[in-house]
Amino acid sequence: MADYTTYKIAKAGSWEGAFELCILTYDERFIRRKVLNTVHGGSLLVDLPSATSLGDRDAFVLTDGRQIEIIAAEEDLYEIRGDLTRLAWHIGNRHMPCQIEEKRLLIQRDHVIRDMLSKLGAELHEIREPFTPEGGAYGHGRTHAHAH
Repeated sequence: MADYTTYKIAKAGSWEGAFELCILTYDERFIRRKVLNTVHGGSLLVDLPSATSLGDRDAFVLTDGRQIEIIAAEEDLYEIRGDLTRLAWHIGNRHMPCQIEEKRLLIQRDHVIRDMLSKLGAELHEIREPFTPEGGAYGHGRTHAHAH
């Protein structure tokens, strides 16, 4: 049985005063129902009405009102430099999550995409950082379908 139960999510910047932390990868931050471990050894039952994409610094709001902060975990990524507009188009055309910054793109490591980007002239570096890619179109965040 979990130590804590969540009933909703508070978006980053809309809350303060977490008493505990959960460090989650990008894939782990897409959740509906699951038991998670907290940084200090507790367990948390996440039970949301639908699958939800959680952001870095969002918080799980517990049934008693306390909050557990969600931190984006460091992940194995490719840092991409080069013609970012062209490279971003090719990444998006393959529906890959992509963190878009002014001077670089970040994606999860995938050898097929790495090879494609290399052939397109990208400069790629293996890095380890938190991954916070762009959300989906139309303000829906990520989904498993193309419905809009």
